[in-house]
Amino acid sequence: MRLAFMGTPDFAVKALAELVASGHEIVCVYSQPPAPKGRGQQLTPSPVHAFAISLGLEVRTPKSMKSPEAIAEFQALDIDACVVVAYGQILKAEVLEHPPLGCFNLHASLLPRWRGAAPIQRAIMAGDSHTGVQVMRMSEGLDEGPVILSGRVEITASDTVQTLHDKLATMGAALLPVALAAIERGGATDQPQVGEVTYAKKITSAEARIDWSRSAQELDWHIRGLSPFPGAWTMVQTPKGEQRLKVLLSRVADKISDQAAGTRLEGDGLYIATGNGVIELLRVQREGKAAQDAAEFLNGASLPVGERLV
Repeated sequence: MRLAFMGTPDFAVKALAELVASGHEIVCVYSQPPAPKGRGQQLTPSPVHAFAISLGLEVRTPKSMKSPEAIAEFQALDIDACVVVAYGQILKAEVLEHPPLGCFNLHASLLPRWRGAAPIQRAIMAGDSHTGVQVMRMSEGLDEGPVILSGRVEITASDTVQTLHDKLATMGAALLPVALAAIERGGATDQPQVGEVTYAKKITSAEARIDWSRSAQELDWHIRGLSPFPGAWTMVQTPKGEQRLKVLLSRVADKISDQAAGTRLEGDGLYIATGNGVIELLRVQREGKAAQDAAEFLNGASLPVGERLV
């Protein structure tokens, strides 16, 4: 088919690559505009933008797909369908209704659970046992359209956002050509979403702060659900004053403690008391430093037993 593709982050790159490999003609790629990045704050194209250019595909980066100009340019495309994967912009009816076969979104959850911007993070942070990816027919409502094809994956006790992201990106890329083949031959069945609706709001820096009064299990979900970005964080006392410490990996420890929440405990590791149970911090990152395993961090930082993280 002749397709338009809309996507921005790494998650969407595999999907675009799979569509090209499957023989579909990508007429045009849409992505978010280049953004400042790095110390020099140079304008840098998104991962999808850079990948599309490497394939010689036309790329458009409108600031808003709601503008009359952007809509008119899209409506001028001779396409059969549009595929959207983590694009990051709301599409109006004039866009959604232009392709003869429709617009289709690859979403990283099992809808209607975790509609919205941060479904992978929210699934881990909530302690979900499983999640998945779905190809859905787009409507004007936020991730409200009927589902065409689904894939399901277990969330393990060692999964972080990065590992789960990679599993879902691979699974989703494989689902898309199958779903599009069914759509093209008229064999796709639109299944309405069923179940409780939950929303995956964007993660704020304040929300990422660790509240040590929560249980060890809840904190483990919180930490892994924000790793590696934006990273759950706490404050630690240093000779230079309080500094932010990101926690990138953890596990619930088989220990008990009557110490105040946030207190570093004795043991061969970085054990911290919580509101209920003990958590072991496995990988951390100090301000301005590279990420370190806990043992390396303890060798180079002053965090004595009895010190409290806040």
